[in-house]
Amino acid sequence: MNYEDFVRNARRHPQALSHAARSELAAGQKPGALFIGCSDSRVIPSLITGAEPGALFELRTAGNVVPKYAPDSGSSEMGTIEYAVLRLGVPEIIVCGHSHCGAVTALAVAGQGLDDLPALCGWLGTGSRSGGTVQDPAVRAESQAHVREQLDALREYPFVQDRVAAGELRLHGWFYEIDTGRVHAQDAETGDFLPL
Repeated sequence: MNYEDFVRNARRHPQALSHAARSELAAGQKPGALFIGCSDSRVIPSLITGAEPGALFELRTAGNVVPKYAPDSGSSEMGTIEYAVLRLGVPEIIVCGHSHCGAVTALAVAGQGLDDLPALCGWLGTGSRSGGTVQDPAVRAESQAHVREQLDALREYPFVQDRVAAGELRLHGWFYEIDTGRVHAQDAETGDFLPL
């Protein structure tokens, strides 16, 4: 698709929903989940989940990174998580990684090949890792480990801890395979990613 295709679709968009549906959405939102996913253009949360408008509160970042909890930093990512959990009261958080992820590949090899992208290197924190090699070009194992790390970071947020302890919030790790379209979910007991 090119820009002109986007414009044509945007012009047709008002007919995509009924007046009643748009009025309901305008009255407020009550999403069923916060979906934390990668900015990758091949990973579309609403296509993967079948979510209609208003069902998902989305946070998309390079590498589906959840920053360490630091309330004084004022990051948009922490603000989004805080708003979803405390203001919207989402009952579920899904952290979804994916195969063929450039950010995870960069993490696995300590940012090699990203010298011209210093902001991305800083965001990913590649300077703190030792360089390695990637055996699987789809970086499946590395991406799944990365999802686990992001869930661990989320568990450090005090308001997430409180809502989980109260039984009001559940955390889920997902892994989307671009080449197969399959979604795997992390098993709570083993930590393994199993097909949904």
